Amino acid sequence: MSDPHERWKDYDKDHCWQYQIREDNLREDLEDLPPWVDYKELSTKDFSFEYVDKTEKEKCEEVRDFIKKHEWLGKLPNRPTQRFTARLKEGNILAGVIIMAVPNTFSHLLGRENSDLEKLISRGACISWSPKNLGSWLIMKSIRWTVQNTAFRYFTAYSDPEAKELGTLYQACNFFYLGKGAGVTRQYFDPNNKKQGWFSGREFRKKSKYYRYAAEIGISKDQWSKWMKKYSPDWDKMPSGIAICSTSSIKEKIKEREKAYRESCQVREVVSKHKYVYILGTSKKETKKLKQIFKQKNPKLYNNPYPTNRGE
Repeated sequence: MSDPHERWKDYDKDHCWQYQIREDNLREDLEDLPPWVDYKELSTKDFSFEYVDKTEKEKCEEVRDFIKKHEWLGKLPNRPTQRFTARLKEGNILAGVIIMAVPNTFSHLLGRENSDLEKLISRGACISWSPKNLGSWLIMKSIRWTVQNTAFRYFTAYSDPEAKELGTLYQACNFFYLGKGAGVTRQYFDPNNKKQGWFSGREFRKKSKYYRYAAEIGISKDQWSKWMKKYSPDWDKMPSGIAICSTSSIKEKIKEREKAYRESCQVREVVSKHKYVYILGTSKKETKKLKQIFKQKNPKLYNNPYPTNRGE
């Protein structure tokens, strides 16, 4: 798949890139719609909501393929944790997807002591013929399910001015607007893995990359796995040195390989993103308490006006 940033380099439409994808896909999408269904008359009542567990491999693959076709980035996020879908009841057709993930950087909007309450709304898209409000309906359904079934209580999300995004769906759902200046400032491109496209610096610290660095300095996957936490190395568990690292610590050698990989990639500056947050508890009382904490810690952000101008 071509890089989305390259595809919109000369993009001059007034609407966002995600909307353009809907327009481009409409004719093909309608071919799978039952001929007796008038898509212009559909409402959210015609759709069912579902949480997709990671163990449901076929549905997870279906979600992945949907994102590749209908979401402007066209790829899954790092560390996805929850997947949600909207399906047209007539024909059980997949019509919308939301994917939540571990935040790229924890925002501490409710204080550092509550950072583990944050979840990132990382990907989302609806099929071209879906009703206009299906996206906001699916976002809120996904948030409410997560609050009722997990410990997460606030949900951050980004919109990209480079793709002429404003965060219209988040505004429709009454998210708090946190301002512009969020997200990564640099992206990288591996010339030896062009299919991956541009990625953030977080890619260099992924679990799979640490296994790669370890292999490059002669540490087996079985040995390295003993030193890994869920996502990152547990440096304290590692011995001070092994044969391959006789003059340096294992951490130093791994960091050298990470640096070498980073320097082998192309790099570019990227536009800062708009950032939003939604806060919800399991009850009105809990919601009120969490919003009070947010207001106390972020008084200038509590009534931030929404952006209205697309792009830069």
